[in-house]
Amino acid sequence: MVSIARILDLLEHVRDPEIPVVSITDLGIVRDVRYDGDMLEVVLTPTYSGCPATQLIRDDVERMLRAHGVENARIITQLSPAWTTDWITKRGRARLSEAGIVPPGDTVPCPLCDSTHTREMAHFGSTPCKALYRCDACLEPFEYVKPI
Repeated sequence: MVSIARILDLLEHVRDPEIPVVSITDLGIVRDVRYDGDMLEVVLTPTYSGCPATQLIRDDVERMLRAHGVENARIITQLSPAWTTDWITKRGRARLSEAGIVPPGDTVPCPLCDSTHTREMAHFGSTPCKALYRCDACLEPFEYVKPI
């Protein structure tokens, strides 16, 4: 049996397909990893119930586990409690920032010049969980992960 710590380490390498700078553990969608007898169970909570990446994430988790010798695994989708941006880890927030995507917060600073003179241009960005903003100081557009 592969240890839970090792499984969590493997899941750190499964990237979110819509925001590949972060792993699924960085996003906080891995809610639990446990054994039920000899069956490994990985509990995932998608960022929202209609997330189009949910099946792809499940498939990526299964591929990662199989590639490392875990054949007896069940992926469980858990919708309650609903995912919240509060579950994004400190490392995940840092990775988003490094990629020029502003993590959720009370203010929306420009990732390029740090100005807080920014405004929403479109409520939906490249994914439903992001909005498109523009900096009024440097005029650059950027994405912001909307708080949920």
